[in-house]
Amino acid sequence: MTQRYDLVILGGGVGGLVTASVAGQLGLDVALVERTGRLGGDCLHYGCVPSKTLIRSAEVAHLARDAGRYGVAATAAATDLGAVMDRVREVVARIQEHDDPERFRGYGVDVVFGEGRFVDARTVAVGDRRLQGRRFLIATGSRPAVPPVPGLEEAGYWTNETVFDQRELPRRLAVLGGGPIGLELAQAFARLGSEVTVIEMAERILPREDPEITGELQRLLADEGITIRVGTTVEGVDAGSEGARLSCRDGAEAFAVDADRILVAAGRRPNVESLEPDNAGVRVEAGGIPVDARMHTSARHIFACGDVTGLYPFTHVAEYQAGVVIANVVFKLPKKADYRVVPWVTYTAPELAHVGLTESTAREHGYTVQVARFRFADVDRALAEGTTGGLLKLVVHKQRIIGATVLGPHAGELIHELVLAMQAEVKIKHLSAAVHAYPTLAQIHRRAVNTLYADKLYAPSTRRLVRWLHRLLP
Repeated sequence: MTQRYDLVILGGGVGGLVTASVAGQLGLDVALVERTGRLGGDCLHYGCVPSKTLIRSAEVAHLARDAGRYGVAATAAATDLGAVMDRVREVVARIQEHDDPERFRGYGVDVVFGEGRFVDARTVAVGDRRLQGRRFLIATGSRPAVPPVPGLEEAGYWTNETVFDQRELPRRLAVLGGGPIGLELAQAFARLGSEVTVIEMAERILPREDPEITGELQRLLADEGITIRVGTTVEGVDAGSEGARLSCRDGAEAFAVDADRILVAAGRRPNVESLEPDNAGVRVEAGGIPVDARMHTSARHIFACGDVTGLYPFTHVAEYQAGVVIANVVFKLPKKADYRVVPWVTYTAPELAHVGLTESTAREHGYTVQVARFRFADVDRALAEGTTGGLLKLVVHKQRIIGATVLGPHAGELIHELVLAMQAEVKIKHLSAAVHAYPTLAQIHRRAVNTLYADKLYAPSTRRLVRWLHRLLP
């Protein structure tokens, strides 16, 4: 059976759903193909939603054990991981209601469940159906990359796709990967009661972030009892009746890590193979499907967005890219993606949020920069809440912020004032002049900026000017 559409979308994650919703409601004939039996994608089922729900439960357990620091007498029983995961599933199910296939069918979208593959440049096969389209969107996302470590398959491992199905808390957990997923889940399990070791091949955790900030985060995580080994490779895994032994190497040092369970969080791979993209003339590279600024693939009538492009593996970027696709496909407007001001957040405690250039990257690009820092330990609201770890770091060029990193409580919320300042090219004097409510964590923005004015404000020349004005004027 062959059917014809204006737009065929492959992938029912956020990129595909946003595009399908708008295109369908505006009257286009749209088919949405999803290989699993449910919509919502990796973010809803294996990523953002379940991980943040788990992190919140872990935070509650941590606060209960740490209650004495707040003057409260409390005790915390051993964690029932099954009960925690039940809550995770409840939250996912609640949000899943927004991604009900019938909702999209009500928009006029033909929702098709099954594995889609290109037969040719204008046809996608799903089972015995043939979907022909004028335009296509590939939004199939990504999956965990599993390193080729000898013995790992035999020993067994978790990924973000299986970790939320677990019911028993491991006594010892080894995490392969010191990126956002690895660190978030490592801290969550440590706070729930596991003994956690993180093993990262790079010389530091979160290699894309400012090294000054990641160094501090690593110290804070270590203070919670998490062992972090950077610059370390896993050379093999031996499975035994008492768990697994990971043979590791850090330069000349060889050592072993014993674990009851292994969590692999060593990067992502684009979901492209089953699409048979060669049949449609779509070029694929190791990191994903290359796209231009208008989200075209090498086949001009086929677009791609989200993780499958390998650009920015964030749900909010997939949603933004979907907007670019909608402009080009639905409204025929030549809109281009602009990634100059893209924030992202690692949801450890404290959170690490970033936007723009780091200090080192800015200097490498030839910018003459000023750097402002202010610590949460000097922010009254942070002191009141007992969350004083971390700092704000601003990178400023010609009185405008070109990069910012926040390591601290609610950093994912705080970063957006700086995102707006960068997007609107606001000068830092306006941040300094803006009235910030007291006591709030957001005061850190104003106070960081003011450190750049302190030397000039209290300089000898300014003191002389003030004395002269007071002698001259009544």
